Amino acid sequence: MAKTSIEWWNDVKVDTDKLLNWLQNQYHGEVTAAERIRSLILVFDADQKWKNTVEKIAQDEERHAEWVGNLLRVRGLAPEKLDKTERYWDNTIKQITDWDTGCAVAAHAEEMRLERIEAICADPDAPSDIKEVFARILTDERFHAHAFRAFTTDDAMQRTLDGHLAGMNELGLVP
Repeated sequence: MAKTSIEWWNDVKVDTDKLLNWLQNQYHGEVTAAERIRSLILVFDADQKWKNTVEKIAQDEERHAEWVGNLLRVRGLAPEKLDKTERYWDNTIKQITDWDTGCAVAAHAEEMRLERIEAICADPDAPSDIKEVFARILTDERFHAHAFRAFTTDDAMQRTLDGHLAGMNELGLVP
């Protein structure tokens, strides 16, 4: 059954194994986000100012990986890039054919991520260190979502929507 971001978070935060697994996946996601941005978006022609902004977003993702890595270390786990099926990305990456579709796919993903982070940050019962880290990430993610949306077109957003929705379905999230 698909869950809202709040339902998802309420399920994860009370189960230590799920929480640790989610943090591992977050670390992996931050590391691979920087790689994807550089290999799937920055390879296309675009205004240099826009490309500089997208490179800054990639650097932000690397910084987020450091922060999430520290959350894992405090819990006795080593942060690592995982060898796993990319349920969301397997549905979306194939839609990237140019700058516009690359930014559209990124905009959809950032909006989805933003909703989940907002659920964590709004939760008075979230573990304080996790809430603190994700409150810092939230500011960046709002900027990322806005920037990627500004760098694409309505047409590219529409053309990549089906893949985004399929990816959300794979994650068990309500669109």
